[in-house]
Order: sequence, then structure tokens, then C-alpha cells
Amino acid sequence: MSDAALPTVAEVRAAAEAVKAALDRHLAAVESRIGDEDPAVYAAFNELAAAAEEYDELLYDRYDEVTPFEIPTPETGARYTGPAEPAAFSVLIRRDYAVVEPARLIAQAERVAAHDRDAELIDDGGTGGALGVLFGEYEADEIAARSKEFGLEEGDSTLWIAALEEVAEPGDWLGAPFGQTDPQDVLHRFDVSSVFDEDAEYFEDDEADEADESAASSGLAPA
Repeated sequence: MSDAALPTVAEVRAAAEAVKAALDRHLAAVESRIGDEDPAVYAAFNELAAAAEEYDELLYDRYDEVTPFEIPTPETGARYTGPAEPAAFSVLIRRDYAVVEPARLIAQAERVAAHDRDAELIDDGGTGGALGVLFGEYEADEIAARSKEFGLEEGDSTLWIAALEEVAEPGDWLGAPFGQTDPQDVLHRFDVSSVFDEDAEYFEDDEADEADESAASSGLAPA
């Protein structure tokens, strides 16, 4: 990058001030949150992530330095271009599971079927039929909360809030419910993945290694 294209000192400082302000707004939102999924907290988180990313980029371009922290933000591949005040929206959710205890899953389904004549196991009582019984009996959120009880292990999950021009007519999208969402219509996206925990562990391991090296150089043994 040429010197002429470098961000100015003032631009870097302004980005730093924006991060400070976003931190204050995020803390205020957390302190006054209403419930576990307060949209104000999510909005403040996204604003903080955007401000931190902007500061990190300008800092690197100007000084060839980076920040010591990273706020994980999903890569949607497109920026939101929809209305600022949508009159309608869709919520799209994906949750992945591994069937780690098939016998437990089937046993839970058989227990439900034993008390509900309509809940008949299909596919010779295998895991496919068991999933149909359990998801027919319980809400998806309850399945997620009780996944271990059902012999399941949670994988990645994501929730998208996509703006709509208007609520669709009944039955309009049932043939392809997930094929009509434009990434540019996604207002908010919330991802849950073990990769975020792995990133945190990576930095913790680095800090531990640095501490051990420091102790070795000073003649001290790590605790």
C-alpha cells in the first residue's frame, strides 16, 4: 500500500474512539438486558464487532499492527441491503446433531409412542422413525435443551433474521422454505460453534507457553 493510500492518524484515532463508544453501548445493553436473547444485546454486539474490525484494519494498514482481541463475526458473503425498518421478517434456524446413542434415541421415541397412538415408529423402529416421533412430540428448542437425554450431541447452529417486504400468503413458500432467502436480506445472524471455543483455547495455550518460556529464562519452574 502506498503512503498516499494509508489511513491518516486521525482516522485511526477516530476508529479507536468508535470502539470505545461501542464497548460502552454493549456494556449498557448487557447491564439492562431483558432475557437471554435480548435483541438490544445482539445489536450492540454486532456494532462492537463492526467497530473492532474497522479499527483493526486501519491499525494494520497504518502501523502494521493488530489488536490482541477478536470478536467472532459470521461471514455471510453479502452486506444487508434491505429496509432499515422492515415490516415483516423470517427466522431461519439450522441446528446439526450427531446421533451418539441410537439405543437411547429409539427408547425415548418408543416411550412417547407408547402413550400416543398417533406417534407410530416408522422404518422398523430405527433412528429415522425415532426422530420423526420425537420432533413431532417436542418443540425444536426442547430437543436442543434435552439433546443428551435423547442420545444426541449438538453440532454447529445458526439463526438468521431476514427482512421481508410483506408476510407471504399461506402455503406460498412451503415447497422450498429455505431456497428463497437472499443473503442481502439477512438483518442479523447468530452462530454457535465449538470453533469459537477452540480459538479461545488456542490463545490460552499461547499465553501458557509464553509464561513457561518466561519462567524458564528466569530460572523458575512453572507451577
